Amino acid sequence: MQQQTYNAIARFVAQESGIKLSDGKAYMMESRLTPVMSEFGISSFEHLATQLMAATSELRQAVVDAMTTNESFFFRDRTPFDLFSNVMLPRVAEAKRANGQPLRIWCAAAATGQEPYSLAISVLENQTVLDGLDVSILATDISQAALGTAESGRYTQFEVQRGLSAQRLITHFDQEGGAWRVKPHLRELIEFKELNLLKSLHQVGKVDIVFCRNVLIYFDVETKAQVLGNIRKQMSNTGYLMLGAAETLVGVTDHFLPTAEHQNLFQPTS
Repeated sequence: MQQQTYNAIARFVAQESGIKLSDGKAYMMESRLTPVMSEFGISSFEHLATQLMAATSELRQAVVDAMTTNESFFFRDRTPFDLFSNVMLPRVAEAKRANGQPLRIWCAAAATGQEPYSLAISVLENQTVLDGLDVSILATDISQAALGTAESGRYTQFEVQRGLSAQRLITHFDQEGGAWRVKPHLRELIEFKELNLLKSLHQVGKVDIVFCRNVLIYFDVETKAQVLGNIRKQMSNTGYLMLGAAETLVGVTDHFLPTAEHQNLFQPTS
């Protein structure tokens, strides 16, 4: 792929998703976009770059889907979910119970659904702490393809084995041939919605706990600050923001402060 062509496609991806691709990502771009080109009958990357300038929404969405869909698995990295159960839920539940409001959780990069379903399992396992509170989860992603998988709630044997104990699997999933599908009691806790974090977040509504893990690492500082500022506008003052292990807010924003519990768990400033 010629550098000029790579730059043109990279600019399109950045404009649509905020993801900034370095020069060393040519192989990833080629491997992810070759199936898209085959699907749309596009013969070369040069042709693809030209097509994107005046492409149909289908082609543009397919490219965004291919370049933004990341690997996910249940209870990934474990610590964020321990903090969710042991720190975030008890403290936020106490504040919500005091004012009689529902507790709302937002998974801002839901991908293929493993993270929001892990959060839903944790909610069900902490009913004693929640004590009858109305709890809901909003799961959003920019990728229509990833959301399609998430909404279906259907996963292969390999996918459910990554992070789910046998007890959790039997409790929350039904077997369908060689695959597994989430049970209704888990699925009904989650609303899935397509959302671009670079655009208005008003449709999110007011939320208390935000999981936005492994997203900011793909943005430049200016875009990070923009996204974090918009997220803060949607959060209650007693809420929590969970970022990925490689993400930091140092030199990015003053809308959030780190907690004593963990370097990647933040609370909004007033």
